[in-house]
Amino acid sequence: MKLLKHIGSAASLLSASLLLCGGAYGGEKVTPFVNPFIGTGAEKNSLSGNTYPGATVPFGFIQLSPDTKENPEWGETSGYNYNARRIYGFSHTHLSGTGVADFFDVMLMPTARPLEALTQTFDYSSEFSHKNESAGAGYYRALLDESGVSAELTATVRTGMHRYAYPAGKPNNLVFDLNHSRDKNSWGTRISNAQVRVVDSCTVEGYRAISGWAKLRKVYFHAKLSRPIRSAVLTSDNRAYGGVDVVNGSSVRALLSFGESGSPLVVKVALSAVSVENAADNMRENPSWDFNLVAAQADGEWEKELSKVTVKATPVQKEIFYTALYHAFIQPNVFSDLNGEYQAIDYTTRRLKKGETHYSTFSLWDSYRATHPLYTILQPARSSDFVNSLLRQYDAYGYLPIWQLWGQENYCMIGNHAIPVVVDAVLKKIGNIDEQKAYEAVKNSSTRSHLNAPFDLWEKYGYMPENLQTQSVSLTLEVAYNDWCVAQLAKRLGYAEDYDRFMRRSQFYRNLFDPEAKFFWAKNDDGSWLKPFDPLRYGANGGYPFTEGNAWQYLWYVPHDLPGLVSLMGGKKAFEAKLDEFFTLEIESKEKNQNASGFIGQYAHGNEPSHHVTYLYACIGAPAKTQRYVSKALNELYNNTSSGYAGNEDCGQMSSWYVFSSMGFYPVNPIDGAYIFGSPLLEEAVIALPDGKTFTVKAPRKSPDEIYVQSVTLNGKPHSDIFIRHEDIMKGGTLEFKMGKTGKF
Repeated sequence: MKLLKHIGSAASLLSASLLLCGGAYGGEKVTPFVNPFIGTGAEKNSLSGNTYPGATVPFGFIQLSPDTKENPEWGETSGYNYNARRIYGFSHTHLSGTGVADFFDVMLMPTARPLEALTQTFDYSSEFSHKNESAGAGYYRALLDESGVSAELTATVRTGMHRYAYPAGKPNNLVFDLNHSRDKNSWGTRISNAQVRVVDSCTVEGYRAISGWAKLRKVYFHAKLSRPIRSAVLTSDNRAYGGVDVVNGSSVRALLSFGESGSPLVVKVALSAVSVENAADNMRENPSWDFNLVAAQADGEWEKELSKVTVKATPVQKEIFYTALYHAFIQPNVFSDLNGEYQAIDYTTRRLKKGETHYSTFSLWDSYRATHPLYTILQPARSSDFVNSLLRQYDAYGYLPIWQLWGQENYCMIGNHAIPVVVDAVLKKIGNIDEQKAYEAVKNSSTRSHLNAPFDLWEKYGYMPENLQTQSVSLTLEVAYNDWCVAQLAKRLGYAEDYDRFMRRSQFYRNLFDPEAKFFWAKNDDGSWLKPFDPLRYGANGGYPFTEGNAWQYLWYVPHDLPGLVSLMGGKKAFEAKLDEFFTLEIESKEKNQNASGFIGQYAHGNEPSHHVTYLYACIGAPAKTQRYVSKALNELYNNTSSGYAGNEDCGQMSSWYVFSSMGFYPVNPIDGAYIFGSPLLEEAVIALPDGKTFTVKAPRKSPDEIYVQSVTLNGKPHSDIFIRHEDIMKGGTLEFKMGKTGKF
């Protein structure tokens, strides 16, 4: 196992940041265990995580990373594929592990090619080799083979920082590319307008308005250069203009020359979604020209956040764990400027109250399951900011986000899983949330019909009819869960009538259970079952009753009423037998969805609908089987290579499953405050709580095959429950598992 460290001119960064923070065990730092290459690309184009290796800080607006394809698509949706051998440039915004490619804004690329040659081909990409590439928390470096330029990247929250060392005697040229990523995928990405302006010899700024997964994004930038521009050629729609300081169009670039020099070129780029002026103001965040200092500060910010959990484990386990925690802390992203302004969903500019931060990029269909529950433990202050950011969309839009990107709604996926995120934060008493406002938002988001939630059909039929609403089975199950969440907040606030209404609706899942097939299946509006029924056939994102899954994978999605589901299936023995078949049936449909991966039988760990299912055995009195399959997933479906994930990382969810499960528990129902026990992987984990307390989980073992829990103690007393509650964790204390080779607990 090779831990990735900063090399070359940044060799002193780790020692510099060592002065900032230390870990719990002998002062050991945790950031050296972060390997940003995990999940960046599996062989043969199989799923691997779709992560990126570039520089960012926790929840930062900037994700400065290399793009290894001119127009990234599926397979490099975060811009980078470990199997690629060319870098096209370094852009400032990226998504972490999503299934759709977007962002890639304001790309820079150093080159030694003459400006005249660049205006002929606009090809300034370069081959690179992994032997001359490295990355760590808040830092990235690569040697560009064709130009010989050493490119280093780091970041603050709202600025990206580049350091380019050019070979002696070669032209020191740099491209600002605002055309990168256009026309790249089925979302119809188009740049409607862009501008680049040379303000003075050391300043470049501009913007672009681009449509894609988000219908309209406005990206403004302000860049400062450490050395003066000697000459510049600006281009628009592939036509070069000399002697001008500004160009406009749908395809614009600035080709800049800095002569020849022995000193590196340092570039600082600040972004804003509001205006060029705000981008320039955001530069206040990074006044330094000392690249090593800024990179050390980024490392220190990561050390502070990641050391909220300190673990005893093998080096490989630490590498996977801390990289998972790192990925979980990348998004959502800060979206407000230093002055408190942000672009609202209605494209107006609004200003926050002092001390507030607005966030965007909420992959809610994924992250409500484990990522947001993880935030309630490790990031409670940010959790309240996340919820208030969701509520601001409700204010302007009338309902909570489904999948929010760059402050906009893209309606990706089904249901409205901002609802469990909001309810969970309120029920766990995170604080700084208006509970009445939160309830108004979740209620109205469950009654106002919109693009992917026709509540008029829901109330009329008691299910979603497939002939009137596609993805009907998945939508019925997920909306039923959301309704249960609304009911819990109604109960908390004393709205008895609403509680009864939403509890009744939460039982609508029963209306699509086929008692003969023993599966959930689709009906038309006349009550007839669709024919034929194939439990192995997959749906994608429309045109079939299931979303990114099949009937086997959605059979288990009733996290709010497991006793009801067990009853429908004929009792605990029948339920357990069905689970056994689920985890051992290896037949695959020829129509398997591309998101289905990481199989254990029909269990597909590579996509979110399966994530809670290993824990269901424990809920019906067969915890040893939960422990067996959780351990199998932890040990076989995660590793410390570029193919380290079994499926898309999805903005932290794949990682959050690992973080929770490796500590020994998981939120099967994300809002009920109970974490079901599994099979802890780590020898010890110490969670630093916000009030200075700690919660310690111990699971010592004599050999790796001791995966079964023999007994559990909480604060030294026997603990017979199969779960631990959120409030017990937040009180602090010690949870200890006694492990063995056979199941006894």
